[in-house]
Amino acid sequence: MNKIFWAADSTVQNNDVTTYPQTGIGQVFPMYVKEGVFVLNHARNGRSTKSFMDEGRLAAIDEEIGAGDFLFIQFGHNDEKKEDPSRYTEPYSTYIENLETYIQVAKTHDAYPVLITPVERRHFDENGALLASMHTDYVAGMKEAAKKYNVPLVDLFTMSRAALEKAGEEESRKWHMFFDAGIYKNYPEGKQDNTHLRYDGAMLYAGLIAKGLLALGGIYGDLIVDGAQDYIGV
Repeated sequence: MNKIFWAADSTVQNNDVTTYPQTGIGQVFPMYVKEGVFVLNHARNGRSTKSFMDEGRLAAIDEEIGAGDFLFIQFGHNDEKKEDPSRYTEPYSTYIENLETYIQVAKTHDAYPVLITPVERRHFDENGALLASMHTDYVAGMKEAAKKYNVPLVDLFTMSRAALEKAGEEESRKWHMFFDAGIYKNYPEGKQDNTHLRYDGAMLYAGLIAKGLLALGGIYGDLIVDGAQDYIGV
């Protein structure tokens, strides 16, 4: 039995009926994995590498994770919030140092850490062009950590950005919490949220992570259900 532990933020977390239709990547990822692979999603709204640890959430994973398990590490959105010292990390120092702590939790238990770059935000200009990203330094920092600590990386940022560019401003709305008034009871006035996901977006980006794991091959590709590649992409 393989277990995937997921340390991440609101783009990954499990949601319930009170936030419907918001859906996290980790919430739907079980649809891409083989029978006998269990996803234990510890992701929580608003967390960074720093606040996740400070709240004892990494410690909880440390107590549960075991040999042969996987630790998916996916942060960036909240690490970049300079205005909040409880969450902010510097991309080329404290962010990388924190990632090392997560990596060592996995390795200490003979588990397999996997770094996953943050999913891109849906930000287009008035001409429908995707704007430059706020995540760039954190993506670079995570890639530096992957190289420094010899850890596999799935570049969800690059894949999600390509998907957004291909779909365009209007078509990509269905992936996000971006909708008109009167559609969902929870949000009677509608919503224009370019970060959090609906089911279609969560499925798309979970599929791109599955694609990245298949590309890594070996024990990582073996997590993914046979034939999944036929259903991945836009």
